[in-house]
Amino acid sequence: MLERILEMIRKEFRQVLRDPKSRAVLIMPPIIQLIIFGMAVNLDVENVRTAWVDLDRTEASRALRAAYEGSAHFTLYYEPDGEAEIADLLDRGRADLVVRVDRGFAADLLRGRTAKVQLLVDGSNSNTAAIVSGYAQQILSRFGAEWLQRQKAVKLVAATQSVGAPVDPRLPRLDVRHRVWFNPNMLSSAYYVPGIIVLVITITTLTLTSLALVREREIGTLEQLMVTPLRPVELMLGKTIPFALVAMFDVLIVTILALVLYQVPLRGHVYLLFLGGLLYVMTTLGIGLFVSTVSNTQQQAMMLSFFFSFPTIQLSGFAFPIANMPTVVQWISYLNPMRYFLEIVRAVFLKGVGLEALYPQFLALAVLGVLILGLSSMRFRKRLE
Repeated sequence: MLERILEMIRKEFRQVLRDPKSRAVLIMPPIIQLIIFGMAVNLDVENVRTAWVDLDRTEASRALRAAYEGSAHFTLYYEPDGEAEIADLLDRGRADLVVRVDRGFAADLLRGRTAKVQLLVDGSNSNTAAIVSGYAQQILSRFGAEWLQRQKAVKLVAATQSVGAPVDPRLPRLDVRHRVWFNPNMLSSAYYVPGIIVLVITITTLTLTSLALVREREIGTLEQLMVTPLRPVELMLGKTIPFALVAMFDVLIVTILALVLYQVPLRGHVYLLFLGGLLYVMTTLGIGLFVSTVSNTQQQAMMLSFFFSFPTIQLSGFAFPIANMPTVVQWISYLNPMRYFLEIVRAVFLKGVGLEALYPQFLALAVLGVLILGLSSMRFRKRLE
């Protein structure tokens, strides 16, 4: 039995590697996808196109402008004169943010009243708008805190002069120290590139496995394999093991690229990454086997692969936090193996945790892998028999 399986594996590798196009399909797509997705999937907001409207034209308003110009996130491009020009900038998408300082801004600050600053944000992209709004409000908050400190210092000097003796300057204060763990620079690439590794493995293994048997059926060699001494389980193993090896090779390649190209830290043990990948490949191979048994042509296999992969990616937490999804959808996501592998990969890369923290994800992957691959194997054998 072992000799027949090994011969089937060698036959699969010879069939794939003798064709230059097939060799390119096995190696190049994961590399290209990681490079393109890694560059395209970037939620860091920089160089925000800002328009500045200063109706006060005082030293205080110029100081606020200097605070925005000194930020690495904002670049002042425009100084519109009126409401029509402001609306035109936002309508045409030429400005992402308009900061408007109303008249009386400095006078309100000196009198201790609420000074008015209007922020107009282009909300056509809700995620970018939320980030831009947060950055703009942080600058306003910091400016307000600094202005309050200066006013306290002025009042303290005035009180000292009026009393003729030093005044105790001690005031209640809150010392807040901010620290971000695991991703201190809050780079989106450090969060999304590990997810892209999972995405590439999913698409590659699912597509290749689903097309394997369908291709044999289309060119007429499946019937020749069925009349050989190979049993259905041997044929199934001979068809799936090569793609499992290719998948683990792709894991190695895309991991090296993530470390070299995007400088993503790998703080955990590599063996956990490959162990999780092996368990996850069991599920994708099982789904690919199922697709191959219900498809008669390669076009059908491609469409069904897309049907499985798209909701799998959407419900994995790759792009959207699972906690923000409706409760029913969150429960459904527990049946998604990509969710667990994604958590493993991100934890290994960014957190550096071990098996003691990730054993629930590994256990879930093992259970789902055995169930999916087992059920698909049963259907595969029935289809051959």
